[in-house]
Amino acid sequence: MIAILLVAITLIAYWQVFGHDFIRFFDDDVYVVNNAVVQQGLTKAGLVWAFTQFHIANWHPLTWVSHMLDCQFYGMNPMGHHLTNLLFHIANVLLLFWALVLMTKSLWKSAFVAALFAVHPLHVESVAWVAERKDVLSTFFWLLAMLAYVWYVRRPNVGKYLLVALALALGLMSKPMLVTLPIVLLLMDYWPLGRLKPRQHSTLNTQRSTLSSLILEKAPLFALCVASSAITFFAQRAMGAVAMMTQFPLGVRISNALVAYASYIVKMVWPSGLAFYYPRAGNPIPAWQVAGAVVLLAAISFLVIKLARRHPYLPVGWLWYVVTLVPVIGFIQVGSHAMADRYTYVPLIGLFVIIAWGAPDLLARKMEPTKGKSRPRQVQSEPSNAAPLAAVAVAVVAVLMARTWIEVGYWRDAATLYTRALKCTSNNAMAHNNLGNVLFADGRIEEAAGHFREALRIDPSMSEASNNLANCLLQTGKPEEAIALYNEALRVMPNNAEAHYNLGTALARLDRLDEAIEHYAEALRIKPDYAVVHNNWGNALARQGKFDVAIGHYKEGLRMQPNLASAYGNMGNALGAQGKSAEAIANYNEALRIDPKLVEARVNLAITLSKLKRTNEAISQYREVVRIQPNHALAHHNLAALLCSKGDYAEAWKELRLAQQYGMAPDPALVGILSERVPGR
Repeated sequence: MIAILLVAITLIAYWQVFGHDFIRFFDDDVYVVNNAVVQQGLTKAGLVWAFTQFHIANWHPLTWVSHMLDCQFYGMNPMGHHLTNLLFHIANVLLLFWALVLMTKSLWKSAFVAALFAVHPLHVESVAWVAERKDVLSTFFWLLAMLAYVWYVRRPNVGKYLLVALALALGLMSKPMLVTLPIVLLLMDYWPLGRLKPRQHSTLNTQRSTLSSLILEKAPLFALCVASSAITFFAQRAMGAVAMMTQFPLGVRISNALVAYASYIVKMVWPSGLAFYYPRAGNPIPAWQVAGAVVLLAAISFLVIKLARRHPYLPVGWLWYVVTLVPVIGFIQVGSHAMADRYTYVPLIGLFVIIAWGAPDLLARKMEPTKGKSRPRQVQSEPSNAAPLAAVAVAVVAVLMARTWIEVGYWRDAATLYTRALKCTSNNAMAHNNLGNVLFADGRIEEAAGHFREALRIDPSMSEASNNLANCLLQTGKPEEAIALYNEALRVMPNNAEAHYNLGTALARLDRLDEAIEHYAEALRIKPDYAVVHNNWGNALARQGKFDVAIGHYKEGLRMQPNLASAYGNMGNALGAQGKSAEAIANYNEALRIDPKLVEARVNLAITLSKLKRTNEAISQYREVVRIQPNHALAHHNLAALLCSKGDYAEAWKELRLAQQYGMAPDPALVGILSERVPGR
């Protein structure tokens, strides 16, 4: 019944996630939406890619495989991807409950920890964000490893130990945050497993051991973690993700870590003002924040040490929290954020244990009568204490459920998420930049430019914002100004592949094709799987009359991204220029199969069909163009010409007038013919 209730409260808190979209411009596009390898589902080539690439500065092949399976089963329907995340979260809730019950034999305290884990708002980011699959997936293996370890401790043998190692290895291949798991297993040896000599508060009939022997026992697990850490550091350094270490000196990173440790505790108790991205308070961080964090952490540590002997769950819970945050607390800085809610997914379990076991002990201690100044002995909570404890527990869980429901709502789409971050944080350049990206993609260029300018005001060195503002200028017909901003973005971040690509596009627009090609080549050097660069490089070569080489680039781009419709359309143009009309038509049709609204490919298909005297087919294509894009002047004009050739003069005259209305000067000869043929014109 408890398990059913845990599932129910989790579903209630997260139910609305099934109607949510992918989060654009915040890793969902990199992991799924724009990832051609993942979108192909589970393939042999995809598996090789997952296990051999350091994509987005990480090596987590099982995470990639899980996303591939989602695409295999659900396609690009975001509901299915969210369902997988939620199912893993529910599984984690139940596994945590099961593990705690097996270790502690305390049903209701274990249930309360699992309930807090299930519905705490700080966990929304890990569950409601598709790209954070690595959190829920790696924790699934973390908890399986804990269960396997409990099984091993009861009656040790090699086979059971190998199961622990296997679960750890699978977790590390999902997210390297599991590097702290062997230390957590050592904490469990102290409490509740009680494996340390002398006998420590144990609920299991386990064999006692020395600390050195328990550490030696876990040497193979530590070896797996060291290997994973080395791979992770190499991947992040190779992709430039640890470059922030030079921007933030060690002293600043330590200060930020202390503040983050304290901030997570505050947000656990009072989970308001949550955001997808927390900007740093300053460089250096204000002294009062660091001092406040030190005082809070020191006070908690003092109480834990003082009460550790009588309450062993206190040091275990506190060290669980402190140790499991070490990989992501910022000592080794990856990115510019100060902290992130997703990092608390596993660490908060330690604090939840302290609350679940500490509250009954505290209440029992206060209710026990004392004699004089003698220290009261430890007692178990009496049945009379159960009712108020249960009432408080239910109230806490209910409040957290309500708050989680609200937080889940902010993850419905990218615009809502970024707007919320701007309301509850200040000087958030990342939120301005990401919201600008959403507005730009929706065609709201001026609004987008305003957010990019604000991001640059906050952080003048933000290469992404310079690049994005340049995109706005290029879109509004200011290529020279755009080129200056692209160069500024590259000055700040020379390995910005997107800026190289966009600069190449701007230069090509000004017919500086050789310079454009240089930047396309540099973009591919930095990001070899950047398929769209091959497409534009091919366009530049085609404009130089190098059609065979251009076709080679189109094919390479399609090898990387088979659903790149524009590459098929452009290859059709190159083939048509070589007189290979049949091959050109086949490529246009393939482009339109992938993207039926690709107007340029449809117009070029109609032109090719018209040249081959396949007039009716050409007319059909032009009619589809003007249905999709009613103000397409060229399509109206060419449709008028074809209708005129078939003797449909009245309809041709209507199309010619529309072409003129939408800004195209009509062919005088066609006007002359129709003027004679259409009465009253």
